[in-house]
Amino acid sequence: MYLTKEEEAIYNGEHGPTLQKMMEILVALGDIYGADRLIPVKSAQIAGVSYKTIGDAGLEWIESLEGKAAVPAVLNPMGMDRDAWADMGIDRQFAEKQEQILKAYEKLGIKAECTCTPYYLERPKFGDHLAWSESSAVCYANSVLGARTNREGGPSALAAALVGKTANYGLHIRENRYPTVTVRVKEPIHGVEYGALGYVVGPRVGDGIPIFDLKGTPTEDELKHLGAALAASGSVALFHVLHVTPEQYILPPDRMEVERQELASEDDWEVPKRYFLPRNKIEVDMGGVRKLMGGQAEPDLIALGCPHASKEELEAILTALNGRHVKKEVWVCVGRSLGAKNKAIVDELRRHGIRVIYDTCMVVSPAASRFRRMMVNSGKALKYVPSMCGVDAVLGTTEECIEEACR
Repeated sequence: MYLTKEEEAIYNGEHGPTLQKMMEILVALGDIYGADRLIPVKSAQIAGVSYKTIGDAGLEWIESLEGKAAVPAVLNPMGMDRDAWADMGIDRQFAEKQEQILKAYEKLGIKAECTCTPYYLERPKFGDHLAWSESSAVCYANSVLGARTNREGGPSALAAALVGKTANYGLHIRENRYPTVTVRVKEPIHGVEYGALGYVVGPRVGDGIPIFDLKGTPTEDELKHLGAALAASGSVALFHVLHVTPEQYILPPDRMEVERQELASEDDWEVPKRYFLPRNKIEVDMGGVRKLMGGQAEPDLIALGCPHASKEELEAILTALNGRHVKKEVWVCVGRSLGAKNKAIVDELRRHGIRVIYDTCMVVSPAASRFRRMMVNSGKALKYVPSMCGVDAVLGTTEECIEEACR
């Protein structure tokens, strides 16, 4: 892999041991994946923040590092709300360790904003190169915004933050962003059904790049939940949606004519001539997908905001309440900055008995493990809550979740 003179100097330790270690990580990944060079990134988002997941070993490693971030960088959710950990039922020992982790990152110039939706802080532009870790954020940035990021691990995202660069491979390269499988949904879907769709399709797609042929136009929140579930149940880092996402029609010119002619002649597909749909197809029966939803709930926690809620999702929860006070414990997980910008909505939700939680989520916080069954409105949470929290999960719409909370 080609390195500039400055990059070689960092690699050789001339800028200190921390930057040398970070450059070694980037070069090793580049060598593994056949990168030709390093490229600058606009921002980094770093996983490996919750004490629940990284423990003392992770804390010691982060504390051993020196230097400052070269690009804007934020963190993935940690294990607690920084200000309300006691109210969550977090013990003091965990809270102290978690605070140490946060301070270690802050020492490195990483902003203490712990969120899985960094695009609500600053929205990347089409074509921006990023180094993001959170799988749902990676999927959103690549798919909805047309930015460029691989699914980074925590150490590689931290390395990119401190060096300001990442290896040029994978989804940073246009030719690796073409769709590999067509997913056709024959009937309109709405709301939480997008998360359920991603939950079902993810394992069938694996690490492929699906292009969805949908009836109707999804909102950005619906795309967020589709991508989050695809990334959680599969390993999807990029998807396309016909007529919706910014790279829906990309294809190498030498393949366009052959694919276009063949697919345009297929019965019932009505493929616009400028679009490429891979021959490999998945037909989705939404009747089967909807079986994931509803059923006997009886949860002792209703948990919303996975990924962290948008302003529109907060408003939808408030509308569903319709002036009622909840009778069960309800968490709504939100990025701290977004919550501060929408303080009036947050305050109103809290007046109705809802616990609005910053910095963390039901998946990475140990506080969630004290519950028996959780009701969620997220395909991603449906996948992760049983495996990471040891808690049963049931999927419902936002309205169904609030009805259950007020029952």
